[in-house]
Amino acid sequence: MTQTATFAPKHVGNGLACSNCHLDAGRKAGAAPLWAAFVNFPAFRKKNGEINSFQKRVQDCFVYSMNGTPPPLGSPELLAIESYAAYMARGLPSGISPPGRGFPKLADPELKPDDVRGAAIFAEKCSACHGTDGAGQVFEGGLAYPPLWGARSYNWGAGMATIDKAAAFIHANMPQGQEGSLTVQQAWDVATFMDGQIRPQDPRFDGDVQATRAKHHDSPFSRYGTIVRGKRLGDPAITPPSGSGN
Repeated sequence: MTQTATFAPKHVGNGLACSNCHLDAGRKAGAAPLWAAFVNFPAFRKKNGEINSFQKRVQDCFVYSMNGTPPPLGSPELLAIESYAAYMARGLPSGISPPGRGFPKLADPELKPDDVRGAAIFAEKCSACHGTDGAGQVFEGGLAYPPLWGARSYNWGAGMATIDKAAAFIHANMPQGQEGSLTVQQAWDVATFMDGQIRPQDPRFDGDVQATRAKHHDSPFSRYGTIVRGKRLGDPAITPPSGSGN
């Protein structure tokens, strides 16, 4: 969970670890804790139109959030994560969502989310950790602040690439140590700005950005296929910046 690239190097394609989204090594309520998810699988998932096991769900995290390749079902990596989640979920009833699952539901913004306001909030509240270019920071010893866009971040298929999910996560969990300090409007604005940046391609891309949007991103919360600052997001001709990641 915390050193994913070290223990699953063949399956991680970016600069993230599982615990960048599942905070406190997957234990924190309101930050997609594994214990709350585990008791709700197997479950139908609209994203792939199938009944998914817990391992299958984790495979998708590797594909989208980690921009990598999924470990095979039954592999040591998936068994380790599944066993850890099962250990934390001991005593919870099956098939019932316990308090703390996923991200807390966020109220609608009063104003339409705005890139300009979001950029200002990012510069003031987020850039000290995630870098002015969104590329994150890595320090000696491995302590890292994750990249939020660019070549080393999650791809367009990740849940965090949808504004509503990103806003809910940000409002409940960021900035770390000051959780809840952002207003609802600020969370929506900075999530909109963050998800209006260039990032790795959706693995489901079929050669046509608009067709891919229609099939997989037909939502007001996805900016894939839309034009932002003169660039069509998801255009394969636009290469994500590598960033400094200092």
